[in-house]
Amino acid sequence: MSHEDAPFDPHVKIIRMANQIGTFFLSKPHDEGVAGVAEHINKFWEPRMRGHFFEVMDAGGEPLLPIVREAAAAIRRPNAPPGVGMGAGDKANAGSPDGKGQAAGESVGEIAASQG
Repeated sequence: MSHEDAPFDPHVKIIRMANQIGTFFLSKPHDEGVAGVAEHINKFWEPRMRGHFFEVMDAGGEPLLPIVREAAAAIRRPNAPPGVGMGAGDKANAGSPDGKGQAAGESVGEIAASQG
């Protein structure tokens, strides 16, 4: 089977991207790293990407790094009602940790200004 004939699997790319984020945050203290993974995914991943992420998590999350699996508890599940499922909670439902980021309604300019 050639590369062009291979069926598309969105999970392969999501797993790779999530693990790249996790690898970056491994250099931080553990709790800060876990929060950083969740914050990055909440701020920059669109709902469809987070949906694929939770499909991997719901299947056991085995290909994901432990730091990424631990961060899942603070990642917003797409279209989840408040208080239901992983990522539930006031901060998660407000858009991202501390209610910041595009998901919380901040513009790209506001985000850039807050980062110095």
